[in-house]
Order: sequence, then C-alpha cells, then structure tokens
Amino acid sequence: MRVLITGHLGFIGAVMVPLVQNAGHEVTGLDIGLYDGCDFGPAPAPIHEIRADLRDVDGSLLKGFDTVIHLAALSNDPLGDLDAQLTYDINHLATVRLAGLAREAGVARFLFSSSCSNYGAAGDTVLDENSPFNPVTPYGVSKVRAESDLLKLASERFSPVLLRSATAYGASPRLRCDIVLNNLTAHAVATGKVLIKSDGTPWRPIAHVEDICRPSSPRSRRRVMRSMRKPSTSAGPRRTIACASWRRSFAIRCRVARSSSLAMLRRTRGTIASIARRLLAPCRALSRSGRRARVRFSCMRSSATAASRWRRSKATANRRIGQIRRRLSAGDLDGALRRRAA
Repeated sequence: MRVLITGHLGFIGAVMVPLVQNAGHEVTGLDIGLYDGCDFGPAPAPIHEIRADLRDVDGSLLKGFDTVIHLAALSNDPLGDLDAQLTYDINHLATVRLAGLAREAGVARFLFSSSCSNYGAAGDTVLDENSPFNPVTPYGVSKVRAESDLLKLASERFSPVLLRSATAYGASPRLRCDIVLNNLTAHAVATGKVLIKSDGTPWRPIAHVEDICRPSSPRSRRRVMRSMRKPSTSAGPRRTIACASWRRSFAIRCRVARSSSLAMLRRTRGTIASIARRLLAPCRALSRSGRRARVRFSCMRSSATAASRWRRSKATANRRIGQIRRRLSAGDLDGALRRRAA
C-alpha cells in the first residue's frame, strides 16, 4: 500500500515512518522542513519526499496514494500564540483543503492527528471520545474545527479517521523539549532541577511517541493497519475516533515530575508558573471496539533512557518556538512562515 505521511520530518513523523515501512508499506513524506538540522542523534533516514508547504499542495501529487497520515501542523501553544491566525490557516484550513484534494484524487483513508487539547480544561471530570470540547488555546481550537470539517467529507469511498493523541513524550530523531515530560527531563539534565510549569496538581494524559505511532501487540497492529485499507463501498463512511491516551493520565507533581527526578537520581525543586490544564482522558473507544493496545513504554523508564541519551550526545534542548524565531530572524521564513526563495 502507498502511504503519504505529512510532517514526516517532525517529532512523531520521524518515528512513524520506519514503523509504517516495517509493516510493509511504501512511504512518501511531505514536509516543508522547518526543523531541518534539529537532530537528536542521527538525522531521519532519507525517503522519497515532497518538499512543499501544506497550504500549497497540488492535488496531482496525491494521486496513487491509498492512505494519507496527516501529522503536519503548528503543534504547540507558543507557536499558536506567535500568530493565532497562522495556526488556524495551517492546522484547520490547510488540513481540510488537503483532505478534499485527497478525496478527489481517490485516496480512501485520511488519518488525522488530532489532540486531547480539544477538551481543554475539564476539572475533575473523566472524559472520553464523546465528551464535549472546551479548547483553551488556538492550537486546540484549530483541531476542533478541523475535525468537524473533516467528518463532513466522509463518504462511502473516503474515510477520515480522527486520532486524538495524548501529550507525547520520548526520544525521536527530531526531539521536542517543549512537551511536558520531555521538558521536565531536559531541564533536569541541564540544570539539576525539575521545572514544574504549574502548581503540580493538573492531570495530563501522556503517551510515548511509539505508542502513538503503533500499538505493540501483533494483533492490535494488524487491526490498526487494517483501518488504513480501502473501505468497502457498501459499508458506508467510517468515522472512527480514537483517543490515544492509552489510559495513562498522571498528576504532574505526583508522577510526571517524579519520573524526571528519578532520571536525575537526586532531589529537585520545582518552580511554579500558571497553566490552565486538567484532563483525565481514558481510551474508551479502543476498549469498546476490542482494539486494546498494550503500552510498551513507561514514563519513568523512558525518562531515564532520554536522560542518558542527552548526557551521551550533549544535545541542546530544542524548543520549536526558538527554532522558528531563529529562522524568521535569519530571513529564511517570511511572516506567514513560508520559505523565502533562495
């Protein structure tokens, strides 16, 4: 099967590409390369790729693909705050445009990387895939809008699949240090202290990047890959929504920060900053469907592994907003985050 992965040079994409290839599929990437050179260890292995801005993709490029896995986005809150309209243009409007082009080109399945940020601040309520949305950032709003419009494109021959991932963590060839557990671990390695950007009481669902990319058991993997196949024309549109939080929600102070502290093998102090997040999001849709996935990675073990790799590589922390600002200052990007002609 031919699979197009957008954002294949990003944090999740760099991990997903070899996993999809190892499942026997022919993979092409599509990426603008905003984070070229931001490598953690060896750079992602080269594959056939399309270098293009998501907003400018030509529909002819999508012909012949069976599935699109859409990861490309402005993918965190600081980038959303840089220019909220850019976040809406890329994460919402460009996503829906891409899906429309994919449908016209005969693509059968469109897997959309959505987010548990759709739920926003939820208090002590346990949420599932049917819970109401309450996004508190432009990033969350953009994902909610994209989901709504993608479902309108569903037909007997085109099936959008919405994957609401928990906050990712873990190592990747394109490491991110601006997501909660990676941020805590990187700061602990660099300074010897864990910096907690809240009062420690919010609950956050987290998932290892590889657990987001694929369930671990062979049976679950077959079921997930089956969801990428062409649907029967008599079956009607498939509007699967999976909340990939894998039943793992932790209080930041009690578990997540402790993971980073143990990775450093020393007592640490936290510094407090405000953030409006509290989210408990079990993965009920997968459980009801029987597609229960075994989680391969724990946050404690992964924090220790990441800390060890940081020390060996002497890598510097990579924050996406910092990279974008450097490229803007250098003139590589214009104000709309489009590449300037060389």
